Amino acid sequence: MRLDVDEEEKKTDPGEKEAEEERESSGNANGILKEILNNSVFLLVVLIVTLLLVRYVGQRTVVIGESMEHTLQNGDSLIVDKISYRFREPERFEIIVFPFIYKDETYYIKRIIGLPGETVRIDENGTIYINGEVLTESYGAEVMTDPGIAVNEILLGPGEYFVLGDNRNHSSDSRSAAVGLIPKERIIGRALVRIWPLNKIVGLTP
Repeated sequence: MRLDVDEEEKKTDPGEKEAEEERESSGNANGILKEILNNSVFLLVVLIVTLLLVRYVGQRTVVIGESMEHTLQNGDSLIVDKISYRFREPERFEIIVFPFIYKDETYYIKRIIGLPGETVRIDENGTIYINGEVLTESYGAEVMTDPGIAVNEILLGPGEYFVLGDNRNHSSDSRSAAVGLIPKERIIGRALVRIWPLNKIVGLTP
């Protein structure tokens, strides 16, 4: 049987078919590689942004201990704002995070009570005096029984802060010589919001 010219043109050369399959295979491989590359670049960008946020803007911190009860509980997760104090000074009653200088990888979380240039004194009844005037506040879980070194008036120098835990009879803070006054350069940031437990999400600004 004889094929006409049109039917001969429709016949596929085996060599051309193999070449076409190789091109399709190569195209698929290039598409997969391109997708992997795009995903890798995306993940790298996400990682870099995350690291920058953690380094310069904010970080997650977990509360350990009872020194800030009842405001904060053991196991609470917080977001610490690390950028605000680059543009303004810390304010009274803000909750801050700072390293404990006598133990590596140990951080304290306390509330600012005294500001630079002020005098702080705590009497035997647990009353706090700022510049000789009674400080009106209600953050303490109970009346302080130990004024520590603040039984004598303390003068805060430039950039120094006097801090207390809210659970003041169970807190190591500026009343202790081991903690003392906190210079601004040691402050990592301020506690901005509690994010865990979910049923206790709340902003922590005073």
